Amino acid sequence: MEQYLLSAILFTPLIGALLIFVTPASQKTLIKTLASLTTLIVFSLILLATQSYTSNYLKSDIPALAGFDMRTFIEFEWITSFHIYYRLGVDGLSVVLLLLTGFLFLIANFIAFSIEKNLKAFFALYLILLCGVVGIFTSLDFFLFYIFWEVMLLPMYFLIGIWGGERKEYAAIKFFLYTFFGSILILIVILAFYFKMVSLGLSEFAFNIPELIARQPFADLAGKDSLIVLVLFWLLFIGFAVKMPIFPLHMWLPTAHVQAPTAISVILAGVLLKLGSYGLLRLNIPLFQEVVRLDWVILVLAILGVINIIYGALCALGQRDLKSLVAYSSISHMGYVLLGIATLTVIGTNGAIFQMVAHGLSSALLFAIVGVLYERTHHREIAQFGGLAGVMPIFFSLALIGFFSGLGLPALCGFVGEIMVLLGVYAYNRTLALIAIFGMLLTAGYLLWTLQRVFLGTKKIEYLNLKDCSNRELIYLVPLALACIIFGIFPNLLINIYSS
Repeated sequence: MEQYLLSAILFTPLIGALLIFVTPASQKTLIKTLASLTTLIVFSLILLATQSYTSNYLKSDIPALAGFDMRTFIEFEWITSFHIYYRLGVDGLSVVLLLLTGFLFLIANFIAFSIEKNLKAFFALYLILLCGVVGIFTSLDFFLFYIFWEVMLLPMYFLIGIWGGERKEYAAIKFFLYTFFGSILILIVILAFYFKMVSLGLSEFAFNIPELIARQPFADLAGKDSLIVLVLFWLLFIGFAVKMPIFPLHMWLPTAHVQAPTAISVILAGVLLKLGSYGLLRLNIPLFQEVVRLDWVILVLAILGVINIIYGALCALGQRDLKSLVAYSSISHMGYVLLGIATLTVIGTNGAIFQMVAHGLSSALLFAIVGVLYERTHHREIAQFGGLAGVMPIFFSLALIGFFSGLGLPALCGFVGEIMVLLGVYAYNRTLALIAIFGMLLTAGYLLWTLQRVFLGTKKIEYLNLKDCSNRELIYLVPLALACIIFGIFPNLLINIYSS
């Protein structure tokens, strides 16, 4: 029964999108209800899959394939001439990211209730996007993975380009071009693996991700013709680095974040940035084990992670737009993820995965906070705010959790991932660890400075009548804040799932 659960999670959003598509555009309440029910069902199914994974796979001697839970594993041949399969399965990494995806799509659904224009099209595309993301996290066929990677691209392009801000078309095109460029590089690597497996007489396993990881088809070239393997490794890395994003492939992100509607900014930062790091952990490093044994390759990855940390933090310090500041902070925080992965240590990698979830929660909360302020004041200029803590005390309390999670305060989720990454980096390279710690100081600087300018100081006359959080806003702000606290105090709730 468990093997059908992943298919149910994958196709439920498409059913919801279809129901919304046939619903009259004038029935806005019904459209919102259908979207809410769909995301709630998906999240509930993900919780069931998580329960099945933790109670069965982690606690009993069930056969596994390259770490994947065989109870959730399902496959059938889809395109027989090329041995392309519909192949789904999960491991601890997939389960954790599915949980994050289901939770944030449910939360962002309520944030999107403020959208009025073309509501029917918005929620239909929103659910198609959810389908694409779930497909990426569950696909065990390389070709199927690529299809869902492309499926994810188109809805996001329209969600930014139609419902975004003043420069929405520019932001959408920039997002599309950068991501599509990365997709082409990923496709080149997929084709290289296919032709290599055919040459080895193993065409039936050409797109089978667990088999590719186990067989290491390019390992025979690592010594005598390493240039080919290195090129493929870096092509795949660049394809995923665009999505994380890694400097200097990051320029699409601030523009997309600033122009995207709040709900889409939440999904973009909370979920879509994790697709790149997921690709590194699922494909890049496992498929090229000979390459990652080279000291200089790992050093380059670690240096890129440190550059991301410092560069993102310095850019955030100079921002005047509150949403742009949070966007650049995402670049900095994803640097910790790459740095943790580059250590190739257990604690560093576990810290990177935890940081993926922690950043997903804290950045989603921060973008939601920015959205609330924008709906009331119709601007995001940091210098124009001030004294909001006394006007909106409940909102200020929730904002504190978001800001403190972002800067890595102990007992909040941001601390756990960063400290685990730093421990892993310290064992690998103490100089890089010290630079990363300096990045944490910069993070505390720009977040505390922003908190002071927006919420503290003298109350401004024009904001004295601002209303505190509405019931709808509490519905999505409180769960995000609680998640930041819960996983900060009880990190093993996540770590025990993926560290096994």
